[in-house]
Amino acid sequence: MIAGDGPAPRLVLALAQRLPDTSLTAALAAGGREHFGWGVDRHLIADLYDALNQNTRATGNWAKGKAPALPAWPRPKATASRAEQQKPVTVADLYTRLTRR
Repeated sequence: MIAGDGPAPRLVLALAQRLPDTSLTAALAAGGREHFGWGVDRHLIADLYDALNQNTRATGNWAKGKAPALPAWPRPKATASRAEQQKPVTVADLYTRLTRR
């Protein structure tokens, strides 16, 4: 790409768009390496677990004010600052994040 060699930009874009939602590239675009492996299915399972906990807590036969605090499903935490989250992620940003150790 630098000297006019390499794959066409349209091909690179098409390949990047076809990556699975659990890929490292999608995780870095979502906010960081802690999102690696967290696809739509995993988010839905975590939401379902939390909904079942809330339903159990709401409909349980607990003594007044004695409903247990049920733990939420552990989710990845955002490590980027608020300003970094609002700006769009560029290919150069993804490259620097992928090559960083």
